[in-house]
Amino acid sequence: QVQLVESGGGLVQPGESLRLSCAASGIIFSINHMGWYRQAPGKERELAAIITSDGRTNYAGSVKGRFFISRDNAKNTVNLQMNSLKPEDTAVYYCNARGDFAGSREVWGQGTLVTVSS
Repeated sequence: QVQLVESGGGLVQPGESLRLSCAASGIIFSINHMGWYRQAPGKERELAAIITSDGRTNYAGSVKGRFFISRDNAKNTVNLQMNSLKPEDTAVYYCNARGDFAGSREVWGQGTLVTVSS
């Protein structure tokens, strides 16, 4: 099965930056889109950023202009550069990928915790 491995989470102060990475491994025929979801304390999981198969990016309004998503198709990776972090960005961030894989069409990462606090 395809696996997604996330890295880069941690504790930062407001205004600082953090970069999350996600690497897909396994038998991958194609990845149509990749994205980052997050679940903040007391809230439902939401889409933070996504990059589609045609190269378009979409962001939640709360992160627009601060977060930037990118992908490397050759390496099957997706990154999320998070700038000017705010306490409300605190959440568990999950990598997600959809496409044509061996045994699945959607996979999730295990989640990485981002805490923004002074």
